[in-house]
Amino acid sequence: MILAIDVGNSNIVLGCIEDGTIQNISRIQTHTRATELEYAIKLREVLGFHGIDPKGLEGAILSSVVPPVTGALAGAVKAITGRTCMVVGPGMKTGLNVAIDDPGTLGADLVVGSVAAMAYYSVPAIVIDLGTATTVMAIDKNGSYRGGAIMPGVKLSYDALAAGTSLLPVISITAPAKVIATNTVDAMRSGAVFSTAAALDGMIDRMEEELGETCTVIATGGLASSVAPYCRRQVICDDDLLLKGLWALYLKNKK
Repeated sequence: MILAIDVGNSNIVLGCIEDGTIQNISRIQTHTRATELEYAIKLREVLGFHGIDPKGLEGAILSSVVPPVTGALAGAVKAITGRTCMVVGPGMKTGLNVAIDDPGTLGADLVVGSVAAMAYYSVPAIVIDLGTATTVMAIDKNGSYRGGAIMPGVKLSYDALAAGTSLLPVISITAPAKVIATNTVDAMRSGAVFSTAAALDGMIDRMEEELGETCTVIATGGLASSVAPYCRRQVICDDDLLLKGLWALYLKNKK
């Protein structure tokens, strides 16, 4: 069994994976100022809750888009397991040809999502990650990462809207009964869910046009299940996509 860790801007997803099967998933908040010791205590608590002995883990792999957290978490894993944590980054074998202007700038989350798309689905593929930011990435039929688009995340956008206006409230990101809403909260929810779904449909159409190929479309991230079902294009929701990608990367790089 290994520990797979996906560090996002808002949350850290922890998954224990054995023979490719995800045994359990936990989420903790991302704290950029937490120390290695604090993360070690939290990881031990989470693993203990699931009855897992950290010393019994075969290994660990970490993907992070929050640099201040990366070192602290990697150190925490070493402290509680006694094993060096793999960190997704330059020098790791991915099997992915990164065909962008500066391959070194590609975020670890985008690498992991692309690797998972190739390992578990068919290419060409478009991978959508609906988190703090919404990313849309394109992998062509040859397994080359061709690039993508980054948009403000749905929750981030609507929290900012509420903070920047006097009368609009903070809302949950859930679909109302109708697109044409008859009250303020439902009107905001309509905009959050249906306009995002429509934007994603448009991005899929435009990316397929540029690639000249019909793509498998996979959505993941905290808001995928709230938005993707309302896309008119066929979109596969896979909440565990990044953990699957971390497992695939672990297998490629273990010695």
